[in-house]
Amino acid sequence: MKQLNSILRKLIRNSAGRTKFTVAVVGMSVAAFLLLTAVQIQVDYNQLLYSKSSKDSIANFLVINKVLTDANLGNTTLDDSIINDISKQPFTEAVGILTPSRFKASIQSNSNRFPFYTDIAFESVPAAFIDVNDATWTWDEQADFVPIIIPTMFLDIYNFQFSLSQNLPQLTPAIVKMIVLKVNIYGPNVTTSFNGKIVGFSDRISSMLVPQEFMEWGNKQFASDLSGKSSRIIIRTKDPGNPMLTQYLDQHQLTTDSDKTRFSKYRKVVDAVVVISGATGTLMLIFALLVFSLFIQLTIASCKEEISLLILLGASPTQLKKFIMKQFFPANVWMITIALLAVTVLQYFIHQFLSNQQIVLSSIISGYTVGSALLLIGVLWWVNSKAIQESIHPKRSKD
Repeated sequence: MKQLNSILRKLIRNSAGRTKFTVAVVGMSVAAFLLLTAVQIQVDYNQLLYSKSSKDSIANFLVINKVLTDANLGNTTLDDSIINDISKQPFTEAVGILTPSRFKASIQSNSNRFPFYTDIAFESVPAAFIDVNDATWTWDEQADFVPIIIPTMFLDIYNFQFSLSQNLPQLTPAIVKMIVLKVNIYGPNVTTSFNGKIVGFSDRISSMLVPQEFMEWGNKQFASDLSGKSSRIIIRTKDPGNPMLTQYLDQHQLTTDSDKTRFSKYRKVVDAVVVISGATGTLMLIFALLVFSLFIQLTIASCKEEISLLILLGASPTQLKKFIMKQFFPANVWMITIALLAVTVLQYFIHQFLSNQQIVLSSIISGYTVGSALLLIGVLWWVNSKAIQESIHPKRSKD
């Protein structure tokens, strides 16, 4: 047995040739690396977009309204049909309606030390869409005050513009929450006043918010027209940079905060890179499989006479097949292993680079990448086995 194996090993080595074998190995390794890299890129891509650590509680909520043009001045309300259609889109997780106040209102300071007065319009939204968690976010007619949420930028405008021009003191968020305001609601023949307190600051919605209970009560008591529909809605989405979302908004003449959707353009580029990388790796792998299969067949064909002689002398074809598989298949396993290690090293360096940019990404490769490598090994085993089988047992042509 040892003498037979020694003879076969010498025959195959002499027939294979180091240059041809090296070219086949390099081609297969590059193809495997590209394919595994494409799989890992897709996994990293999804992790950056959808993982809990990467989700942005501000960017994932979009306030949507119609694009204001000369043609729709005075007609910017959103019909139920468009709201229902938005809620059915794959990029939408939830929809909330921003209910505007249908009454005139103002707020002012109760203190002479801090003179302040301004007309104001309120909006309300379901609590699930608010980025302020406050136990007082409710209201009834017996409540001590009306809770109010204002945009963070309002306080910035006051502190760094308005207060300086009016010689007023600058205010921290904590101080603002301590101030009791006077909220005035103007009806047709009566003015009703309430105490109001700012309970939080929102980076998500750029309007002054009050609880829905207060909005419903105020519109019912003081609004002259209750038939008006909302002009704005807010949606929760997994991916504000989804190109489908921006395309939908453009098609229906809707708009939202462009800063939150600006990555949709880059998403198209990244999608294209992932697809091209995967397609290139797949095509190279198919080509490498063909080359390696032909390489095996040519190697065996070059020593076909010697193998046939060994079979005549009593060597088993199955025995020959197993031996030849041992000569070629381990090299395939090493190729995939090296490619997998290269992807692992690349993933670690990408993790280190992104960590410096405050971007969270796993430092180890995904199970999908390892699974793809194992699948490649299975495919290579089948291709090797098929090529050797056809070389040792060629199909006989029919007469």
